[in-house]
Amino acid sequence: MTTPTRVIIVDDQAMVRAGFAALLAAQSDIDVVGEAPDGAQGVELSRNTHPDVVLMDVRMPEMDGLEAARRLLAPPRGVTHRPRVLMLTTFDVDDYVYEALRAGASGFLLKDAPPADLIAAVRVVASGDALLAPSVTRRLIADFARQRPAGRGKPALRLKALTERETEVLTLVARGQSNTEIAETLVLAEQTVKTHVSRVLTKLDLRDRAQAVVFAYESGLVAPGE
Repeated sequence: MTTPTRVIIVDDQAMVRAGFAALLAAQSDIDVVGEAPDGAQGVELSRNTHPDVVLMDVRMPEMDGLEAARRLLAPPRGVTHRPRVLMLTTFDVDDYVYEALRAGASGFLLKDAPPADLIAAVRVVASGDALLAPSVTRRLIADFARQRPAGRGKPALRLKALTERETEVLTLVARGQSNTEIAETLVLAEQTVKTHVSRVLTKLDLRDRAQAVVFAYESGLVAPGE
């Protein structure tokens, strides 16, 4: 029997926490192991419960979700647990989310997304992938990238480690394409695409697709709005 995915919910709105907890706890493969009302308590709770996934609100009192995500994803020496972090946000999002992706968050989800999307998001992130499929995500990441000049120096130099095919795959990942869509675009088997994505992440020392998208924009490989 597969071990359930352990989840904690960090949000300053009690009703949001309760609603998400009830929805997720009803799934046989998900176990909600705690809730916290702000980032500081969320970090402490994560250290104590070792969840697989943290649902993290962006804006909270005491400590916001961005700082909490940074502390969870770059823990101090001696702390080995690093959960996957899924940011929760609303349409009036600012570049907090972009900064969270740079810090290593595995993506973000709109708070008013359908229940099925929340459940799917937890499963996707727990599996080690990044939540970058929805079209709104593609638009927002492009918007965040547009606020910054194209990368210079080190990110661009690191691209030289990739083969021509790997560079093509990274470009399509950055444009929001799934493995299935990339396979169709490049006329490759989906398993071959997965292998290329894995090699790209390894060569560039990136955790997942979310960081790959950010890297592609910062290196200048992909320009916003393409």
